Amino acid sequence: MKTVTALIVPFLVACLVAAGLGVYGKLHEPTGVAVNVAGFSSPATVKVWLATLAFVLAVVQLFTALVMYGKIQLFKNANWLGTVHRWSGRLAFLASIPVALHCLYALGFDDYNTRVLIHSLLGCFFYGTFAAKMLILTKKGVPNWALPLFGGLVFTALSGLFVTSALWFFTTFGVKF
Repeated sequence: MKTVTALIVPFLVACLVAAGLGVYGKLHEPTGVAVNVAGFSSPATVKVWLATLAFVLAVVQLFTALVMYGKIQLFKNANWLGTVHRWSGRLAFLASIPVALHCLYALGFDDYNTRVLIHSLLGCFFYGTFAAKMLILTKKGVPNWALPLFGGLVFTALSGLFVTSALWFFTTFGVKF
């Protein structure tokens, strides 16, 4: 029988991951040292382009999930959709790691304006809900609505992160490499 009690551990892990990142980000003294990649003009541009890549891959995740759940009737017998869904998610997560390291290590959790506070909170929420979603994937007895809910929360958090970082950067400073 599928019950909500199967979600207790994933929910607690989500809370611990989110709180742990927030506490670390707030207590850690930001170094200003960031991830940089040859060919980019600054560490900030690396961050925004990796965040943009993660967001685009998350849109692929959303689209493939909607097709697999039958919400979009576009492909028939598209066995490749599951593979595209899994790999776009893996790549989106991998693209997000240097961004998160940059944010946590170089900048920390901050609240000097509303955008930055929302961005900091969404970053913690994103990794917490991502951890819960990964646990739900393999857990027995989880209600059918749980995976789409947590997937939607992960997508929403990543979308908010994109808007409060990369999109804000592009609209404030222009598109740079």
